[in-house]
Amino acid sequence: MSGNIPPVAVAVAAGTPAERLRTLLMAADSVTLLTPTHRAELTGRHRVGPDGRLRVEVPADSGAAHELAREGDVPVVVHVTDLAPIPMPDRVRGRATLTGWLTVEGLRGRRPDLVAVLHLATAGITDTGGTAPVDPDAFATARPDPLAPAEAELLRRLDADTPTVEQLTGLVPARLRRDDARVRLLRLDRAGIVLRVQSPAGSAARPHDVRLPFARPLRDPDQLGARLDALLGRPPRRVSRAGR
Repeated sequence: MSGNIPPVAVAVAAGTPAERLRTLLMAADSVTLLTPTHRAELTGRHRVGPDGRLRVEVPADSGAAHELAREGDVPVVVHVTDLAPIPMPDRVRGRATLTGWLTVEGLRGRRPDLVAVLHLATAGITDTGGTAPVDPDAFATARPDPLAPAEAELLRRLDADTPTVEQLTGLVPARLRRDDARVRLLRLDRAGIVLRVQSPAGSAARPHDVRLPFARPLRDPDQLGARLDALLGRPPRRVSRAGR
């Protein structure tokens, strides 16, 4: 390829399995907690603390909270699903499963909910990079993608910019998409943009993901504009300074 068109490949995930799992946990809303006798849906009730451990807030009126309060700690399985923030037929971007022991840490909130910490035993992730195990020690020290906290909002803004989306779609070679295929923004990370190419309704072809890589990985969201300009061959934008 020549000019401003970057190399394009079927999408691969950015980062190590541990980094990808930390990123997935930061982005995901859907978290299911399974104790020996109960199940709890913990939408928006999880975070990874500075010590690298997953903490969850278990609804006080749930069977899982009662079991935790009674036992103090219990073996658990945690299922996590990462959904694309842009509506599309299949929004699943990744899944993860973590196992270990959940220990009560304290109470939080008005209800109050139980706060519990997961002592990780095993973990695994399935995403565009395939399926991989995650070492608990590597998970504890891994850093999530720098765009993870802002990715959903950035993707929604980008999706609303129709001319830019059309330019990005034009970078996908014809061999990877048919004229009637639908191309949607699936993922945004430090390494580039991932597009999901979906065949028209009724087609037997499965969707596939394509990565448009940035020339250089970015370190923070403020660099996104410049990386997009370079990717699309647009003139660099000027940065104005106060008082000038």
